[in-house]
Amino acid sequence: MKTVTEFPRKVVEFPDMGIVMPDGCRLSARVWMPEDAGDDPVPAILEHLPYRKRDGTIFRDQLTHPYFAGHGYASIRVDMRGNGDSEGLMDDEYSERELQDACDVIAWAAAQPWCNGSVGMMGISWGGFSCLQVAAKQPPALKAVISLCSTVDRYADDIHYKGGCLLLENFGWASTMLSYSSRPPDPAIAGGNRWRDLWLTRLENQPFLLPLWLSHQHRDAYWKRGSICEDFSAVKAAVLSIGGWHDGYRNTISHLVTNIQAPVKGIVGPWIHKYPHYAAPKPAIGFLQEALRWWDRWLKGAETGVEADPDYRAYVMDSVRPARWHPERPGRWVAEQEWPSPNISIEAIELVPDGAKPSIVASPQTCGLAGGEYFPFTFGPELPGDQRPDDALSVCFDQPELTEAIDIVGAPEVEVQIAADRPQANIAVRLCDVHPDGAAELISYGVLNLTHRNSHEFPKALVPGEIVSARVVLDQCAYRVPAGHKLRIAVSTAYWPMIWPSPEPVTLDLSKATLKLPLRPLAKANEVSFTEPEGAPPWATETTRAANSERHVDRDEKTGTVTLSITDDFGELRDLEHGLVHGSIVRETWAIHPDDPLSAKGSTHWTQTFSRNEWLVRTETFAEMRCDAQNFILSGRIEAYEGENLVFERDFEQKVLRALV
Repeated sequence: MKTVTEFPRKVVEFPDMGIVMPDGCRLSARVWMPEDAGDDPVPAILEHLPYRKRDGTIFRDQLTHPYFAGHGYASIRVDMRGNGDSEGLMDDEYSERELQDACDVIAWAAAQPWCNGSVGMMGISWGGFSCLQVAAKQPPALKAVISLCSTVDRYADDIHYKGGCLLLENFGWASTMLSYSSRPPDPAIAGGNRWRDLWLTRLENQPFLLPLWLSHQHRDAYWKRGSICEDFSAVKAAVLSIGGWHDGYRNTISHLVTNIQAPVKGIVGPWIHKYPHYAAPKPAIGFLQEALRWWDRWLKGAETGVEADPDYRAYVMDSVRPARWHPERPGRWVAEQEWPSPNISIEAIELVPDGAKPSIVASPQTCGLAGGEYFPFTFGPELPGDQRPDDALSVCFDQPELTEAIDIVGAPEVEVQIAADRPQANIAVRLCDVHPDGAAELISYGVLNLTHRNSHEFPKALVPGEIVSARVVLDQCAYRVPAGHKLRIAVSTAYWPMIWPSPEPVTLDLSKATLKLPLRPLAKANEVSFTEPEGAPPWATETTRAANSERHVDRDEKTGTVTLSITDDFGELRDLEHGLVHGSIVRETWAIHPDDPLSAKGSTHWTQTFSRNEWLVRTETFAEMRCDAQNFILSGRIEAYEGENLVFERDFEQKVLRALV
């Protein structure tokens, strides 16, 4: 990445600008703007997050926000209420209070003497969700958004549920937020003993969100609120949507470009859950330059040509050897002037034709361990590995060896006719690239709770032995399968630890199956290009503990239980400007017996540490999830230490009734 030190306008920074909400709650903002903005007002760009501007997102903030400010914007990074250095309490993700706070910050920014009245909003993940949901509320000053790694559907395409199946990331993310929101304000910002009062109040009121999320197992009003797919026309601001093929949120770009009536463009690269100017696998792109083109057009009225950009720009990844991490993905950029594209044709491939003997699918509960993380973000061993171990536990339909390469661009689908021997059953479908020596790389996957085959809102139990029709939609992809390779469609009844298992072992009779494959004419070279990445001077830090990620799969030969153990040590860094030292570690275990879905158990343990001179605090959070046939059984704990003294402890225990459809 090229570091830019000279900008058209000189930048000043305000590390703690207070923004008081109508109810009196003070939000803390870090603001960068041109030094002369008071005389020559500029548009504002808002990023509104719970992830702590002081130490959480500071790496990317340093690259990004001063860059925008130097090009004539007031760039505002706000800690949401109940997090970081802001007052108040957080009760849930994307609550009405949170979204109204963002609308109030937008109105506040537009009214400042240094702002010209136009505001943009941006963000990745939580911030990407938020800016779309805020745009649907149509605050008058909001003219444009840039949303990365986000969703249009909080139920069907977030970390909670997928295809009506319970994602284990539901538990994982609830555990993460329990840890993240347990962290204290910085005394250097909050001052005196006020930081401690804010911290202890926050801890006393900190929710463990998992029971709430599990109490809504169908697509009810709780999930519809904030899902902009309920009314795409509500979004009037211009939308630039960006995502990555190695991220969990790879479908949103297509959904937005297909459905938004306001100006909208989409870009999908080979990246994990990161901003694309520093993301991997490479190639990264000049995201900040693309963002400026967007902001300059919609916030300043400049003619930057963004309207003429292709609707959908995607990186078609070449076939590679399976690995848990790829620093780079060879391939090429393709461009579709309109999306859905008339250049995409659908090839139907019969897997189980009419009249054929049914294929019997009955997978061990451990099938899925090669699947990788839902949204990788550590630049570590989180990508899908060689699929052969999972293929051995699935029913596989191998296609003939390709005589010519093909480009798959879009969302593959598999239509099935199927009978189950239980009233509830899950099905997982993987599309794989099989190398000549048998190695198998995951192209895309989809899962479906078969009781949700017609509706996520009104599921219907299966009648054992009755044949039903269902459609499994796999995730969007852009992938070249070379000549000499084969396509494999692998079908299983389990996908652990991506989804929680059915309450009973399941056998499926697959009597008909058809793959619908979206094919694009073979791209010969890059059809569009991007500038090389740029950024403002990076965050100045000293490493006091190096980061490290590890994954281990162990089988207890006595009990048969298989355990996936993950340790992500994010390291510890000292900020060389304000001196805060922050470190964090998460340890996860996911255990299950191949023959017993009720043996499923997940546990997490997070450690967060903060220090400066003689000040030292630490939080430890623990969470566990298991089940019986009728209930999810949940527990959690927060411990907070000042020095070595335990100053707070709190336990969470709850059962949540398990929906059996």
